Amino acid sequence: MIYKKKILGIVPARIGSKGLKFKNLRKVNNKPLVYWPIKALKKSKYIDKIIVSTDSNKIRKLSKSYGAEVPFMRPKKLSMDKSKSSDVVIHALKFLSKRGVNFDFFIMLEPTSPLTTFKDVDNAIEKFYKNSKKYDSAISVTENISGHPNFCVKIKKNNTIKPFLKNFKTYRRQSLRKLYFYSGNFYISKIISFLKKKTFYHKKSLPIISGKIKAFEIDDQIDLEIVDFIMKKKIE
Repeated sequence: MIYKKKILGIVPARIGSKGLKFKNLRKVNNKPLVYWPIKALKKSKYIDKIIVSTDSNKIRKLSKSYGAEVPFMRPKKLSMDKSKSSDVVIHALKFLSKRGVNFDFFIMLEPTSPLTTFKDVDNAIEKFYKNSKKYDSAISVTENISGHPNFCVKIKKNNTIKPFLKNFKTYRRQSLRKLYFYSGNFYISKIISFLKKKTFYHKKSLPIISGKIKAFEIDDQIDLEIVDFIMKKKIE
């Protein structure tokens, strides 16, 4: 809770994964991925309740052992490769609301971003609360350096290179306008607003900048090994 605003922590953790089998059970720094967002939320000074939305009994048991609640099993239709995170969140919010359990804000942490810590959570919540009269949600973003459009090219059918930008010019990286990408460390929203808009991505979303290290997201085995190395070396 922050200034009488109750905050729900949500961790979406299905068993399936297209790129890395049983991804949310894979280990980094000797703990399964689902452990890390629960740990960050538990150590936060603002989170009132933590729930995990999963379709797996194994993830359910693990999550409960780490201190999260799993009040339901996620329906199969919300556990597919094409299922949207927004629908998963709405399902969880409505499930709780029907049972008289209501909150003002929620923050969603995904197991695939295990470098997010309780300090990141608390910092994001504080920034969002301070700006909550102007914004309805907040999303983590990270500066896009190596993937800047100015450095991108297309490969044509005749196997030649064409700059992605029409008005391409050679610049020093330091001279380029800063651009950012959605890094997925956390998503925060007012619940009333989210139930209406059904998305975090709108004009009243507050960008909260996260560092390069925090932006590592696990999609495959290489990502897993990189993050494991970062955690064990305690790189920040």
